[in-house]
Amino acid sequence: MRMTMDGGRRAVAAEGSEAVAALVADVGPRYRTATEFVEATLRQGILSGRLSGGTPLRQEELARLFNVSRMPVREALRQLEAQALIDFVPHKGAVVTDISAEDAADNYAIRRALEPAALTLSIPHLDAQDFARAEELITEMDAETEPGRMGELNRRFHMSLYARAGRPRLLALTEQQLASADRYVRFHLAAKGQEHMAQEDHLAMLAAARERDAARAVAVLLGHLDTAAVTIDAFFRERAG
Repeated sequence: MRMTMDGGRRAVAAEGSEAVAALVADVGPRYRTATEFVEATLRQGILSGRLSGGTPLRQEELARLFNVSRMPVREALRQLEAQALIDFVPHKGAVVTDISAEDAADNYAIRRALEPAALTLSIPHLDAQDFARAEELITEMDAETEPGRMGELNRRFHMSLYARAGRPRLLALTEQQLASADRYVRFHLAAKGQEHMAQEDHLAMLAAARERDAARAVAVLLGHLDTAAVTIDAFFRERAG
């Protein structure tokens, strides 16, 4: 059994090396720095599906394939982790993030059930300080250039409007699902660009909450979640097709 498992891992690693080699040949070193070359090439491979989920990305092998030192490879992998395109797994190192349309749809369905309840319960109890913090977080998202921070700021914005719900278990479940959604937010932004963060929805939710209009705030929230779910599903469909 052990030999079979080791053989399977070697086969996956070999397939990954072949896929990376093909990507390097297609893209070519047309970037200003070695880090940009490695990051852009791997990013294209992951988003296109040519590097499938679970593919190992070993630094030594990547350095050889890209004909660069390990330092730009290490930095490129760090940037890809920030975009939720790779994970660092104990005893394995860097692997391509394994996410799917089904997992994303599940996450958005759960959020659709939890977050309207949290928002409705919270709105009557929000105060000026809560609104100011939510507005600050929108401003931070507008100014943020680091992909790894966008998911965190998005989570903190949503939780700032849910925080006064007075239901600790509901809030714990909601924050758990928002944390899980972080990789989809970052993956989405990596694929479509940072301008696709729906700040208009965030502003509209905040405006409705300030006016104590829970029904309008929930309507904006549901539209926000549905749009995100459709967008990520369309991305996976395009990649598969």
